[in-house]
Amino acid sequence: MAIGVKPPAWFWIVAILLLAWNAIGVYFCVDQIQHGAMSAMWEQTPYHRALYATLPAWYNWCYAVATFGGLLGALALLLKEKRARVLFWISLIAVIVQFGYVFTMTDMVAHQGAAKTVPFPIFIAVVALFSIWFSGMATRKGWLGR
Repeated sequence: MAIGVKPPAWFWIVAILLLAWNAIGVYFCVDQIQHGAMSAMWEQTPYHRALYATLPAWYNWCYAVATFGGLLGALALLLKEKRARVLFWISLIAVIVQFGYVFTMTDMVAHQGAAKTVPFPIFIAVVALFSIWFSGMATRKGWLGR
């Protein structure tokens, strides 16, 4: 495997899409930290305001690690750095902790139903897993070298 091999054009397209996806996540994270239950991510019902009020203090920090970790991973991809994979792993672990808490320690699924609450977090985890795979594949092909 030669290090420093020029990646194909589609590598850059995927890396830019991952950057955009993670930048959107950071935007919503910052919005939630600034506005709490009044954030655009929370439905404006008494249940959701009460649920947000009961989340532990570390919850928003975990959300920040998940989103900023993904953003830094995408930036590392664009800079052709191997550390992208580690950053994507950190992001995935934070995603699992964050949603694991919501699904196991709150009554959100019982209140709203699994069909409404589970699909988007699964999609987020799938994108995180894809990011890990993609950065690993890019490293093996020699596209990431630093």
